[in-house]
Amino acid sequence: MRHVPAPVAVVTVTVEGRHAGLTVASLVSLSLEPPLVGYAIRRDAALHELLRESREHAISVLAAGQEHLAQHFARGVPPIALWENVPVRDADGPPQLDGAAAWLRARLQEEHATGDHTFFVAAVEHAEAGPGATRPLVYHGQAYASL
Repeated sequence: MRHVPAPVAVVTVTVEGRHAGLTVASLVSLSLEPPLVGYAIRRDAALHELLRESREHAISVLAAGQEHLAQHFARGVPPIALWENVPVRDADGPPQLDGAAAWLRARLQEEHATGDHTFFVAAVEHAEAGPGATRPLVYHGQAYASL
């Protein structure tokens, strides 16, 4: 699959007043009616159980030039101090990363065990595109690139 470009996004949650986020390169559109998206998370990732607990997720589809944010949230470590110097939008729900190509606010609908991952299906409650000229960040050939 490394030869297939994939969008790079950061999925975030807020649990008991604490924010957590994780980079994913598995975001897919599943349905237009109702609007559904899906993404896979390793079961041993720090965010895995928080996604299940929170049920409300924000998804920031990263833009070209946001490789540093993709790497920052790809660590999969506990969320302590991960938000220092991370610009976020003033928006309802879990944090949305500023400058992204698009933002989604979604609610967990289903989860499916898939190997060493869980595939989460979420209903999109709100979607917003970034500025018109924003180019998305993709993961291709084991490296970040822009279209």
